Amino acid sequence: MCRNITALRGLEPPATEEEIEAAALQYVRKVGGLSAISDSNRLAVEAAVADVAAATRRLLADLPERRVPPKNLPPLRRIHAH
Repeated sequence: MCRNITALRGLEPPATEEEIEAAALQYVRKVGGLSAISDSNRLAVEAAVADVAAATRRLLADLPERRVPPKNLPPLRRIHAH
């Protein structure tokens, strides 16, 4: 269905908007049991992603600094071998 959601807190440089949106989309797809987004559910998914992304931004801003960086990099930061 969809990959695991990786930790965004404690990244250097900090999590980007693109990474926050990608994590929000993965969360919404996982919770909604969606392997793909159809036209019939696109608006609901987009609204949910916006809400989750906003909550994620607030959470990351309000949490204290991490002492140790996350073990895994978010997918958008991973180097893909071709």
